[in-house]
Amino acid sequence: MIDYIKGSIAELNPAYAVLDNHGIGYMMNISLSTYDTLARVGQGESALLYAYEAIREDAHLLYGFATKKEREAFLLLISVSGVGPNTARMILSSMSVEEFSQAIAGNNVAMFKSVKGVGAKTAQRIIVDLKDKIKVADDTLLIQKGQPAGETFDEALAALVMLGFSQQASQKALKSLFSSNPSLSVEQAIKQALKMM
Repeated sequence: MIDYIKGSIAELNPAYAVLDNHGIGYMMNISLSTYDTLARVGQGESALLYAYEAIREDAHLLYGFATKKEREAFLLLISVSGVGPNTARMILSSMSVEEFSQAIAGNNVAMFKSVKGVGAKTAQRIIVDLKDKIKVADDTLLIQKGQPAGETFDEALAALVMLGFSQQASQKALKSLFSSNPSLSVEQAIKQALKMM
């Protein structure tokens, strides 16, 4: 699993950035807030983006985030049924991470509905599904303890997807496992998840 990519900004537009790392250009889909951050850095300058790798049958896509908090919010969003990476990116382009966490804490359905492509049902599902997973403290997003987060979860999820299981089913199985035993190793998580699939 790729955690981050550091390189010079070879290309930048509001939809994606290309980071040149030792002669290899990594195209990463980005939100508008990450675009704003990179635009301030400037083309040709060095930048670091935290990564999320979406592996599908027809494509391998990279998503880049200026901060770990934004990536955490993105991962929470795509864990919601009916919210894909592009919708999650659209939501994070429409509001800051702080606004996102406050909208969930305040049951602000209207704020999510104002995002293109998000209907009333999806907006309500986002709030219901994520209400217990985040808390607002000092205007920052925090994933509560006991929620699956970190490299172990990400690696186990990537392995299950590569084995041919759907991302949604894999996430559901892993969340269940990690909520009852947060100290699982990658290997243990994969083995136990395979029994549940």
